[in-house]
Amino acid sequence: FLALTTAVTVASTAALAFLAPGSPNVALVALTLFVIGNVGFELGNVFYNAFLPDITSPERIGRVSGYGWGVGYVGGLVCLTVALVGFVQPEQPWFGVSTEAGMHIRATNLLVALWFGVFALPFLIVSRSVQPPAAAPPRPALREAFGELWRTFRAVRRYRAAARMLIARLFYNDGLNTIFAFGGIYAAGTFGMSFSDVLVFGIAINAAAGLGALAFGHLDDRIGGKRTILLSIAALTAATALAVWAPSRGWLWAAGFVIGVFAGPNQAASRSLMGRFTPDGRENEFFGFFAFTGKLAAFLGPALLGVVTEAAHSQRAGVATVIGFFVVGGLLLLRVDEKEGIAAASARA
Repeated sequence: FLALTTAVTVASTAALAFLAPGSPNVALVALTLFVIGNVGFELGNVFYNAFLPDITSPERIGRVSGYGWGVGYVGGLVCLTVALVGFVQPEQPWFGVSTEAGMHIRATNLLVALWFGVFALPFLIVSRSVQPPAAAPPRPALREAFGELWRTFRAVRRYRAAARMLIARLFYNDGLNTIFAFGGIYAAGTFGMSFSDVLVFGIAINAAAGLGALAFGHLDDRIGGKRTILLSIAALTAATALAVWAPSRGWLWAAGFVIGVFAGPNQAASRSLMGRFTPDGRENEFFGFFAFTGKLAAFLGPALLGVVTEAAHSQRAGVATVIGFFVVGGLLLLRVDEKEGIAAASARA
């Protein structure tokens, strides 16, 4: 499944490079390809994350998740830099790519597709050593899969810690996604940053997030995923408040750096905590719920930010709403008993 979703993501991304401006129905075709690629990517993340409990021990799951998330940020930044330096900015792009009809911009899709595919190969090759389950007739297997999913959904109350963690993440993850989506707009609209300034600002935040994820993985294993997430939520709340108050770009940069440092650990520790709460043999199901709750209320943060910004005629007021998502998510997470969740997963593995 991971190989299949990777292939779908790579193929649809590469196809975007061949859509020239002015082509028949170009917008509809481009949007369709993007949706297909994004669905492939999100589904692939479910299977990818589900490997986490199998490839490391419970004592090291925090740092492994942190390493993975941190290296992912680094890889994304390097790919972005190559795209800018090699294709977007130079008068003569690399490999003789033409600038006519924006081909040098469209070619970045080929770069992304190649980058994604090449760096997926090592794991896809190594994971072949994992013995697959015995073959089963497609229809009975499919019916059994949906039946098992429904039973897991109905029995989720038995996994109280996991359920409470997923509900808490629904809020604090929405706050984080809203910051990522509107941080650049806020920087440009309120502080007058140019496109280049916003790009550098975004690169710096993502670099800080990668370093944070790498550094906090060991802390996750020492103090637990719940405490690591709560620490990151507290820091993200304070940094968002600082961004709302910031009287100058310097203060905004300080707030952005703190957000970056703690965004990576927040995401990595959430994944490792889910891994600790996952019974053996139900990894795909539980990380499917993990992905689902991460997207379920994704519209709430941006919608509330937009409504408040328009009503108050202030982007600062709109960004302040993000604080509420962090606070609610943190309070809900306080009710999660990490030891209970680990015990429940072990008992019902």
